[in-house]
Amino acid sequence: MIALRTEREIEILRQANQIVAEVLVTLADQIAPGVTTAELDVEGERLIREMGGTPSFLGYRGYPNATCISVEEVVVHGIPGRRRLAKGQLVSIDVGVFYKGYHGDAALTVACGEVDKTRKKLMLATDRALSAGIRASRAGNYLQDVSRAIQETAEGAGFSVVRVFVGHGIGTEMHEDPQVPNCVTGDRGPKLKSGMVLALEPMVNAGTDEVRVLSDEWTAVTRDGKPSAHFEHSIVVREDKGEILSASPKRIWGRA
Repeated sequence: MIALRTEREIEILRQANQIVAEVLVTLADQIAPGVTTAELDVEGERLIREMGGTPSFLGYRGYPNATCISVEEVVVHGIPGRRRLAKGQLVSIDVGVFYKGYHGDAALTVACGEVDKTRKKLMLATDRALSAGIRASRAGNYLQDVSRAIQETAEGAGFSVVRVFVGHGIGTEMHEDPQVPNCVTGDRGPKLKSGMVLALEPMVNAGTDEVRVLSDEWTAVTRDGKPSAHFEHSIVVREDKGEILSASPKRIWGRA
């Protein structure tokens, strides 16, 4: 069952996602050589609680931290720890917030200092893939139209989309129906209706789309060790295109 949210619910979802957005842009500004991923996580949790939210990720299926910080070859679910950032790396920050009974979820990838042309192009392609998915998230389309838009944009730039991880519905639970693949699967999926709330999150790799999960059972890395980028917004399906709930006036992504 895919929920159709009322405007009252959507307003609370927007509030939850605005906390997410504020945390993301604040942490993005703190990305610098020598900073540890644990330091970013501590600050992220402090900000979430200061704004009246609860970290959605903390304790979820045993996840030990408030945020996911994924560096370079780490695709998603990077557990914050002692790893120090270095110049030239890509750093993906994923934040979830529970607020007034609803969840917000978004992510972005940031360059630590100056990065090479491949990494710049990878970030731009992933951002544009998210934007294409948002534009396709309009009432009357099928879920496959969203997946196709994401895949074609990423692959058209010469990169590969991760297939084993997907976007999802979001609302009173962090993960709800439907799953949102970042590639065409052969199943057109449900017809989109106004009021559906989705978390779209293309994960795009510089090399192979294949990943492996480390022994901590969370950290997913590219199988070939090449860098990955991850951008995400929570959006609501509207008549013309998806409306971004996690947009920030301070840093723009997903609107390329």
